[in-house]
Amino acid sequence: MRKGVFLLFAFAATIIQLQAQTLDILIKNGHVIDPKNGRDGIMDVAIRDKKIVQVAPSINQPATQVIDASGMYVVPGLIDIHGHHFFGTQPGHYLSNSFSALPPDGFTLRSGVTTVVDVGGAGWRNFATFKAQTIDNSTTRVLSFLNIVGNGMSGGKREQNIEDMDPVMTAKVAKENKEYVVGIKLAHFEGNTWIPTERAVEAGKLAGIPVMVDFGGSDPPLSLETLFMEKLRPGDIFTHCFAYVKGRMPIVKDGKLEPFVLKAQQRGIIFDVGHGGGSFAYEIAVPAIQQGFRPNSISTDLHTGSMNKGMKDMLNIMSKLLNLGMSLNEVITCATWTPAKVIHREELGNLDVGAPADVVVLSLDRGNFGFVDVRGFRMPGDRKLTCQVTIANGEVAWDLNGLAAKPFKQ
Repeated sequence: MRKGVFLLFAFAATIIQLQAQTLDILIKNGHVIDPKNGRDGIMDVAIRDKKIVQVAPSINQPATQVIDASGMYVVPGLIDIHGHHFFGTQPGHYLSNSFSALPPDGFTLRSGVTTVVDVGGAGWRNFATFKAQTIDNSTTRVLSFLNIVGNGMSGGKREQNIEDMDPVMTAKVAKENKEYVVGIKLAHFEGNTWIPTERAVEAGKLAGIPVMVDFGGSDPPLSLETLFMEKLRPGDIFTHCFAYVKGRMPIVKDGKLEPFVLKAQQRGIIFDVGHGGGSFAYEIAVPAIQQGFRPNSISTDLHTGSMNKGMKDMLNIMSKLLNLGMSLNEVITCATWTPAKVIHREELGNLDVGAPADVVVLSLDRGNFGFVDVRGFRMPGDRKLTCQVTIANGEVAWDLNGLAAKPFKQ
């Protein structure tokens, strides 16, 4: 009995001690949306030692930084599972250690993105260079889908080289770098054969990770229904889902959603937005959403050819879809918890106690806005998401209006 009483007092003392500790960051009065945990209401979020330590209706502890998020939304750090970040200076190598890819920290944190996945910039031959240049030198968490082409997404004939599509070596390097490699990527192949798809899926099977397919370029186009129902596995990813591009069947035909699309989604195929500079057309997205289709994940396909066109950034795409009929909870889920599950990194994309402290404060602005697709068409909208604060790994990495800063006193 005495031992039990002693343990009870010791437990109570520990709780009191924890409550007395100063927090690193305390976010007050924000509307928390945390899809994994079903949170959707006004709550406070406490951060200490780079971790979430408490989420509750009212937290009254001293903190080094206090952010008043009244009237704003507090969500997990956004996860962009389709970007291009193997930037470098190698001429004529497109998105593989060359000029069209972008350093993540300059284009992610200001948009609430704390985790990016470079999709195919590096193959097994040059992944070590990508890790040294980008992964090891970024505040943003950088992960990778390894290209089935050994030389990566270097453009031209190199991406058409079936002989360089080695599933065994690709899987070997993926397994050796499992902390960073979360999938296999196939992109830009223009031949009328299933061999590249089959080799990418074989690599995915050997490494135990999903495959992302950027499909198209065949003449005549290969069957999307065959791709979804026969070639890809549940958990594999079809990116550029709202594209209308040469050499690829769209998911909408004559204004009607192809019936096999929802069947494929029910089977477990992941439909990713991958907006980019050429892969989001209103003539596909609008009827698809109106007919009940929702993408599983929202992503940017960020590179120099997309950021200054219709795509802009992650929040612009989320706002675009919000104005096309998706709910706020849906777009937050598609940018946080679902992509975390898709890449098998379930420690991310949520506000679990003990989770890495990646947290974003968003305002939902009201006004007259315009959103542009890749074909140059504009649609109006009255809501737009803006990133006010990004906390990455427990530290303020972006603060648009100084909400985390101390007031200046003269």
